[in-house]
Amino acid sequence: MSNNPKFRQGFLRNATPPAWATRLFINLWPPFIGAGIHVEHLGTDFREARVRMHQRLVNTNIFGTHFGGSLFAMTDPFFALLILRNIGKDYVVWDSASHIDFKLPARGTVRAQFRIDDAILADIHRQTAGGEKYEPQYTVDITDKRGNVVASVVKTLYIRRKPVIEERAQLP
Repeated sequence: MSNNPKFRQGFLRNATPPAWATRLFINLWPPFIGAGIHVEHLGTDFREARVRMHQRLVNTNIFGTHFGGSLFAMTDPFFALLILRNIGKDYVVWDSASHIDFKLPARGTVRAQFRIDDAILADIHRQTAGGEKYEPQYTVDITDKRGNVVASVVKTLYIRRKPVIEERAQLP
């Protein structure tokens, strides 16, 4: 592994492509392609995302319903992505825990919609102002074509403001 800081783990984290390019990249990501997960919409302001998954042979379990891991995967990066793009590079944001609660058998096309607003961002800024870590929880429902909730996913994020590193004065 290279010691070059440009190639450390997470080096793409600071990339800030526009929403259309981010959506394209996510839709071409092999795990999402394989599971049949597709980002239908990503707001230009990164405040909302809508994701769908069609039921296919590769994401169907032995009971004829969606494989739970695929349902879980379709919710994975979105709250962290939306929040990171809205609070900026001065913060560390990552998923630290998740929990899924299956409500109904999931068949056919399912969708999940993610939204963040000014109140969420203000809360994050307030909770992390002194450099403390903040671990908020956000819930997203996965719904079927009739609007029935088939699963609820609770995402716990780890958010912390990066420490300010003051430039050291150069000695003469």
